Amino acid sequence: MKLIIQIPCYNEAESISLTLSHIPKNIPGFEKVEILIIDDGSSDNTATIAMKTGANHLFRLTHHQGLAKAFTEGIAESLRLGADVIVNTDADNQYNALDIEKLVSPILAGCADIVIGSRPINDIEHFSPLKKFLQKFGTQVVCLFSESSVKDATSGFRAISKKTAMQLNIFNGYTYTLEMLLQAKQKNLFVMDVPIRVNEYQRPSRLVKSTFSYVLRSIYTIGRAFIIYKPFPFFFTIGTLIFSLGLIIGLRYLWLIFIGEGKGHVQSVILSSGFLIIGFQVILVAFLSNLLAVNRKILEDIQYQMRQERYKKSSL
Repeated sequence: MKLIIQIPCYNEAESISLTLSHIPKNIPGFEKVEILIIDDGSSDNTATIAMKTGANHLFRLTHHQGLAKAFTEGIAESLRLGADVIVNTDADNQYNALDIEKLVSPILAGCADIVIGSRPINDIEHFSPLKKFLQKFGTQVVCLFSESSVKDATSGFRAISKKTAMQLNIFNGYTYTLEMLLQAKQKNLFVMDVPIRVNEYQRPSRLVKSTFSYVLRSIYTIGRAFIIYKPFPFFFTIGTLIFSLGLIIGLRYLWLIFIGEGKGHVQSVILSSGFLIIGFQVILVAFLSNLLAVNRKILEDIQYQMRQERYKKSSL
């Protein structure tokens, strides 16, 4: 069994050696534990320092493409290197690396496909009360849509099995954390979390430029993923509401005619017709999007089979 610990990096020359020094070299259940650095177009000497201070593999992106892209490229490279389990952690030494054993244990036991390290949000001193609230509220929203029960949806400290890694398709260019959870339900993957510790605060997050920006991006990510994975209920609900509004207005107009007061209400006919037509068209979109979702599922199954063959050859 091989464990690969992947670390996406962008200009982490000041912290990467500290992060690597804390990662255990031996973890029960694995014959090999290797570290993969994904250099996201760093302009400093992050890669050089990492390879000198404990990293086993280096994958470089030609230019800075963001955390989500670095994560997905790392997953592909980890599979190519023959990983049976992949752990993702941050380069700023935020997470306590000694808890990697806790992350991988449920996967080794066959109890989970994805394991997320839940931070003690209430005890993190540099998190403002607003950020703590948003972390918890955001997690509840994600859990509602993904039908999971994790306590820290945005934690980047997570372990995934080889089978899971071959099924993931991250579309969002900002972050992978939320979309992975939303995908898990659709792919019948079991997600669980374990409590983990965090290290001393090193630097502000580079992903969260501002709380407002992060909230907007998170809403966009959740909404986009919901449309991709549950298009029928999304469009059908909207279409039904619009069609119902048009129907109500139309019935009101018919009632006015019935009681002899229909004169002068022609605008109700126009408004009702508009809502009925738009609502019907959106309902049609719901059925078409459902067909596209079925086609996407078939393509993902084919992709999974192709990845199985590709990475089986890579590990030989």
